[in-house]
Amino acid sequence: MSVFLRSAIVSIAVFAYATGAGAVNACKNSLYLTFDTGHMDIAPLVAEVLNRQNVKVTFFAADERTKAGDGSLGNHWAPWWKARAAEGHEFASHTYDHVYFRGDVAGAEPKFRMQPSAGTTEGREFIWDAKKYCEQITKANERLFEITGKKPLPLFRAPGGKTSPRLLAAAKACGFEHVGWTAAGFMGDELSSERFSNAALLQKALRDIKRGDILMAHLGIWSRKDPWAPTVLEPLIMGLKDKGFCFATLRDHPAYSAWVAAGR
Repeated sequence: MSVFLRSAIVSIAVFAYATGAGAVNACKNSLYLTFDTGHMDIAPLVAEVLNRQNVKVTFFAADERTKAGDGSLGNHWAPWWKARAAEGHEFASHTYDHVYFRGDVAGAEPKFRMQPSAGTTEGREFIWDAKKYCEQITKANERLFEITGKKPLPLFRAPGGKTSPRLLAAAKACGFEHVGWTAAGFMGDELSSERFSNAALLQKALRDIKRGDILMAHLGIWSRKDPWAPTVLEPLIMGLKDKGFCFATLRDHPAYSAWVAAGR
């Protein structure tokens, strides 16, 4: 290869990189779309929309009961998760058995009343110490890594967003920062469709969402009769783009990026 040709190729590559970087960094109005697991029936549709709109999101995963297969982190859905990893999405824990925090237990040692809503102990209430709770967070991330080969973020989301300062401190001590959602980022997909129509939820989201918001929806809600995503997801993304917003994963969120980069 001649020196001239090599120089021309390098110049083109540098220009392309700079242009691409400029395009990525041009948007200062980032939003952070996240999905928690659910019955997974709409998961293929969600993936299709995200691909079509070129939007990257963060998935918080638990091994929940599904409409098809052996759980949302079971073998049936493993190819789906692996494909999302290849597309550049991020993953984090939602506790393996989708465990709800029910309250602190009095005493010097941190202990908590916990109730799994999935798995073999679904519906039963237990008292767990910090170690047991950390095992639940870690187990979901280990399963995600086993499926995808991609290391999940050192973040977690407690089911229902229910926590206490003691619970958050225990999780942080074993390497996990909690991520909730912003008020306007609550998509309402778990609300009654008779009382909160998809049209109303879309209108509210487009009106209220602002720069930096963390948005939260699910990969299927059992109780909602009129599913949210088929009607709302793509119009929402397109509408927010039209308003000048762009989408990023929680890896780049200013509140969590240093924690993630430190590799905790």
